[in-house]
Amino acid sequence: MVGNSGSGKSTLSKSVAEALGCPWLELDSVFHQRDWTPLDRDEFAARVAAVAAGESWVIDGNYSVVQSLVWDRADTVVFLDLPRRVVMRRLIWRTLRRVALRAELWNGNRERWRNVFTWDPGESVISWAWHNHGKKQERYTAAAADPAYAHLRFVFLRSPSQVRRFLAGLGGD
Repeated sequence: MVGNSGSGKSTLSKSVAEALGCPWLELDSVFHQRDWTPLDRDEFAARVAAVAAGESWVIDGNYSVVQSLVWDRADTVVFLDLPRRVVMRRLIWRTLRRVALRAELWNGNRERWRNVFTWDPGESVISWAWHNHGKKQERYTAAAADPAYAHLRFVFLRSPSQVRRFLAGLGGD
């Protein structure tokens, strides 16, 4: 499952994994260690490879460093290609809710108020998503046309209604 920050990757991935009865891995939860420290590249790859070696699984995230580990074993790539206005509305509300409630994301990490009020993409997930929206579309559209990924089925979900229909087709909610 790939897509821009705030597109609903983790929410949909968790539901898909439940519908399929298989493990789910959110790459952010592995990569972002305590105090937002990135996990060592080799350790990150090893943890992802261990899950991808399984019979079935759902993995969500856009980390190019492990893309080949995942895609070599995958049969389907789902790209949540929702309109920027939908992604940004969801992401802003999600971020504000997480900051206000001091919600733990992974490994003790929490979003901070200062990250809401900066336009630095390295500090703000909102800015990151704004600046990378078109880049994600280019990246995954090109991948779907690349003969190196001919073994993969690409599913592009471009609206919330398409997401609901996709999940319903799996027997999920």
